Amino acid sequence: MLIAALPKLDDRTRVCIQAGNVNTGAFDPAKEICARAQPAGAWVHVDGAFGLWAAASPRYAHLVEGFSLADSWAIDCHKWLNVPYDSGIAVVRAHGHLQNAMTMSAAYLQASDMREPCHFTPESSRRARGVELWAALRSLGRAGLAEIIERNCRFAKVFGQCLRQAGFEVLNEVVLNNEVVLNQVLISFGGDGDTRRVIAGVQEDGTCWCGGTQWRGRTAMRISVSSWATAQEDVERSLQQS
Repeated sequence: MLIAALPKLDDRTRVCIQAGNVNTGAFDPAKEICARAQPAGAWVHVDGAFGLWAAASPRYAHLVEGFSLADSWAIDCHKWLNVPYDSGIAVVRAHGHLQNAMTMSAAYLQASDMREPCHFTPESSRRARGVELWAALRSLGRAGLAEIIERNCRFAKVFGQCLRQAGFEVLNEVVLNNEVVLNQVLISFGGDGDTRRVIAGVQEDGTCWCGGTQWRGRTAMRISVSSWATAQEDVERSLQQS
């Protein structure tokens, strides 16, 4: 997001910024955006899919500078925490806003003075995803989570460097000299048709799995390194196959 291109903001404005773009891994300038939004009364929401987890890493925590100023975050847990797919977290600065948005009433829903979980989620009933999320965080600890993040980011940079050296184009953010920011790598293998053929070949081979995407009008292969189990030999074997 370009600060200079922001329109006039007011208290009816909702600004959605990204922490870790799903294609390039890039981060919007949260500190500057919030400085524009807050005086105007605008609400800033963070799409933190996987990028907000960078806060757990001493090496990458600088990327989330200013995101704590936002009004709400949405965070996926099935990516870097590798917990079941339908695990996610909504974080809202003001307790009342979340409760007002989610609370519903009916004669058979008898409320008490205790905290009612269904007043803070879209579901009245669901599987105990919170237990699995707690277990993952409890077993890893901050240091364990930071190790996974930093290892995955290191491997992503290896993918980018090796594929660039092999003559292919890395499409990550132009303003950052196409460098790999986090754990996402975008690769073009020439024209759109060539890139689609490579993606199909990689998926058919089965050594690793990479999906396709569209970025700035071009077809690209998206490499997302987010598994706790990925090791150096996996990266090397994948590069040999590609």
